[in-house]
Amino acid sequence: MEKYNNSENVVDVKGLYVSFRTFKGYLKVLNGVNMQVRRGEKVSIVGESGCGKTTTVNSIAQILARQAKVDNGEIFFNGKNIFKMSSKEKKNLRSQGISVIFQDPIASLNPVFTIGTQMKEVIHYSGIEGASSKQVQHERVINALKETSLPDPERIMENYPFQLSGGMRQRICIAMSLSTPRNLVIADEPTTNLDVTIQDQVLKTLKKRVEEKGSALILITHSLGVAREVADRIYVMYAGSIVETTTSDELFREALHPYTQGLMSCIPKLSGGGIATGIPGRIPNYLNPPKGCRFAPRCPKALAVCHESTPPIFEPIKDHQVSCFLYG
Repeated sequence: MEKYNNSENVVDVKGLYVSFRTFKGYLKVLNGVNMQVRRGEKVSIVGESGCGKTTTVNSIAQILARQAKVDNGEIFFNGKNIFKMSSKEKKNLRSQGISVIFQDPIASLNPVFTIGTQMKEVIHYSGIEGASSKQVQHERVINALKETSLPDPERIMENYPFQLSGGMRQRICIAMSLSTPRNLVIADEPTTNLDVTIQDQVLKTLKKRVEEKGSALILITHSLGVAREVADRIYVMYAGSIVETTTSDELFREALHPYTQGLMSCIPKLSGGGIATGIPGRIPNYLNPPKGCRFAPRCPKALAVCHESTPPIFEPIKDHQVSCFLYG
């Protein structure tokens, strides 16, 4: 594996704009995203469906759809600009530097190959010492399955994906992602199709494994509760823009952005208090997004300037950043 330049951040996204080509025109999805992930740090991106969370991490992993176009911005991985990498370097990035756990494990696993065959293939192309050795591959697969608390690894290796439950398949995806050293693990809503008890088990397994391996983690979720359990820091995203970021504890202690406050008000409370009303309105049309702050048409605290100019990043509290004119 190529040795990249050392830096404090394993990922550094700067001013990223991404659009998607459609028959009606270009959808302006990402609107100047800035984010950093430190080495070994667990970060979560939260927001409504369609706000650009997956587009952000797909840009980092270089697996954007063909109709996507990066209009502006830079992404650095271990200090090296991803957009200036050669084809070989990008291949190494995906096979050795970054692993992705998708939300649908049955779509991530090949139905015609056994679990053992697929996991050995990942190890074979990982670039680690002895990766081509059958014995090394077998041992690593067994260890990875054991570490994710899967019973009878030898039997599971011989199974096909359709022979396993949803929770077991997702654990296998986690085991596959962490069977070799990775600087960064991206988990894109990994518990979407699982029931509540299995969700908890999978998230605990994921958190434990990335901590043991010393990997950084980007967790995408629409659940603030899940983000709080897993992440050290949270990025709140709305309509392609990062609107607020701070530590998990600080965000729940004092959410600043009106959108984050709206999300918080939607969380059911044990003390009751009626049914949450939610946030009125919907995400804007990316074909013709509103001028200024994209949340302004839905914001109960919007000022006149919000409809005319994009708010810069303010830091009213140390290490708590918010993109809102209310804090200017």
